[in-house]
Amino acid sequence: MIELSVTMEERIQYSEIEISIERLREENSDELSSFSCGVDELDNFVRNEILICSRYHYLASYCVRDVANGEMVAVFTLANDAVVLGNSNDRTDFIEQSSGKVAEEYVPIFQKQTSFPAVNIGHLAVRKDMQSRGIGRKVLDFVLATFISYDVSGCQFITVDSLNNSRTNKFYQSNGFINQTNMDAYEPTRRMFLLIELYRDDDIEDEEDV
Repeated sequence: MIELSVTMEERIQYSEIEISIERLREENSDELSSFSCGVDELDNFVRNEILICSRYHYLASYCVRDVANGEMVAVFTLANDAVVLGNSNDRTDFIEQSSGKVAEEYVPIFQKQTSFPAVNIGHLAVRKDMQSRGIGRKVLDFVLATFISYDVSGCQFITVDSLNNSRTNKFYQSNGFINQTNMDAYEPTRRMFLLIELYRDDDIEDEEDV
């Protein structure tokens, strides 16, 4: 069983790149048209679909810029989600993995839940020439820091549907995400989750650099 023991301090990864994050807008279409992360499926979404999906509130989309030169170096999306546990084995594993990190007074309620409110990182694409420089990690920490303090509605987990390849899966796993099920091991994407409660009491002020 994977131990959920990563702290916010342990997540810090220094990068020479200072980034800013802003909402994607229609006027960004020219930049998006030439954006490439090297994955055809993601590139097609970024170039042709992301602004349409944003326009009709299917998701919220964001761009990441290099502060030094203003260039777009990554894009990502967020959407409301839930961790829903239908398979009894998955539910047992999920509860065992998560309950030990939940406040004692809440555990009895937590264990009775069958659905857990979450936010989904639906797409995270870093420009091909800017990969392996800590940008993806900074985006994850930005999302985590945002939803640690988010109190407009319930949110207990961050979820992703990772492209099912060794590099992408390793990236999310190294950042604390755990596979929700083994039933998608041979599917195009793998469902993963991160328990926000793990980091809620940590000092995150130094992380909010975006």
